Parts: sequence; C-alpha cells; structure tokens
Amino acid sequence: MYKKVLSVAGIILILCVIQSCQQKPEEGLLKRYFHALSLNDMTTMSTMALKPVAMDVESWEIVSVSEEKIEPANLPELNKNELDLKKKVEESVGITLSARDALDDAKFELENARTAAARATAKKKVDELQAKYDEVYENHKQLQKEYNEAKSAAAREEEITLFSLGVQDLPNVRDLTGQVFSREVDVKIRDKAGETKNYRFYLRKYELKDEAMKLSHRGRYIIVNFEPIS
Repeated sequence: MYKKVLSVAGIILILCVIQSCQQKPEEGLLKRYFHALSLNDMTTMSTMALKPVAMDVESWEIVSVSEEKIEPANLPELNKNELDLKKKVEESVGITLSARDALDDAKFELENARTAAARATAKKKVDELQAKYDEVYENHKQLQKEYNEAKSAAAREEEITLFSLGVQDLPNVRDLTGQVFSREVDVKIRDKAGETKNYRFYLRKYELKDEAMKLSHRGRYIIVNFEPIS
C-alpha cells in the first residue's frame, strides 16, 4: 500500500514538473519570431506573422498576456454574407439599368415634344424618372460598397485561416466549422539606442472541422498583427 501511494505521488510529481516546464504558446512563438528578427531572417518571420516587419530590437520582454478568447469560426458566416450581397448587387444592376433606360426614353420624348403642353408633360415625366433613377443608383452604390466590404472581410479571414492551418489552399475552407483562439500580448521592446516602446501583438489559432469528411484541421498560433501602444 505504501509503495502504491509513493508510486501515485511520483506520477503526480512528474506530471506537475512536465506541466511547469511546458512553454506557453505566446512565449514560444515570440521567441522564435524575435530570434529570426535578430538574424534579419524575413523568410522565417513570414512563416509566423502575416505581415512581418523589420524592427530595431536589442531586447524584449512580455509585459502581459490577455486571457485566451475562444469564439466560433465566422468564415462560413462571412462567406454567406458575401454571397447574399453579391446576389443583391446583381439584381440591383438590372433594376438600375431599367431605371436608366426609362429616364433616357423620357428625355428623348422631351427633346422631340412639339407643343408646350407635350413639353410640360414630358418634363414632369423626366423629373420624376430622374428622381427615381437617382434613388435607385444611390441604393446600388451602397449595395456595391457593402458587397466590396463583405468580400474583403471574407478574403481577409480566409487568408488568416489558411495561414494558421499552414496551407496555401483548401477548397472548402469557407465551409469549415470550429473554434478560433486569440490572445493579446503586450511586449516591451528596447532598441539599440536604449529607447523602449510597448507593442501589442495579436495572436490567433484555428481548430476547425470538415463535417462532411469527418476531418479535423488543427492550426497553430500566428501573429495576425501588432501595433505600438502607449
């Protein structure tokens, strides 16, 4: 019985030591990143950060790390929003062209009106159709703007997703469900002139599933962006 207790205690002790020695993901990532930075190895840096930037760094230290945030992957939703807006824009093109054609026809009638009464009637029609066309055209421009923004947002999220998964292309990536893990890490950087500045690094990791194929896609933490903070 005594040996059994010692054995269990020994296992627990070993597990505790292993856990304490495990490096936190943000520490390992930033160590590798700043090591590559010290060597001016942009190729290696580009495997860890979406947009690696050369910096003057003499030393660095992690000041704080936010709680890990876990959210549902939103690329499927962004993709759906893009497709819905694309359909609306396509429909709006036809509506806008029809309004433009009706206005052009009314203007033609006005130009060819022979009597004052006919010109007055044609002018009123032109004014009404011009107002309608202006409204339709403004609506079309707004839809186009929203579509462009949605397309850009989906493309950006797809880029980040693929980068975390470590692949250049995945045909059904926009259909994958799962979770997105994120952290914010504040780092104090000292340059070679002795000046210090704080930066916030935004890290993200994706763990996704292909429901149809019953496949898992486990990503790694990457540096999505960083910015100076006061």
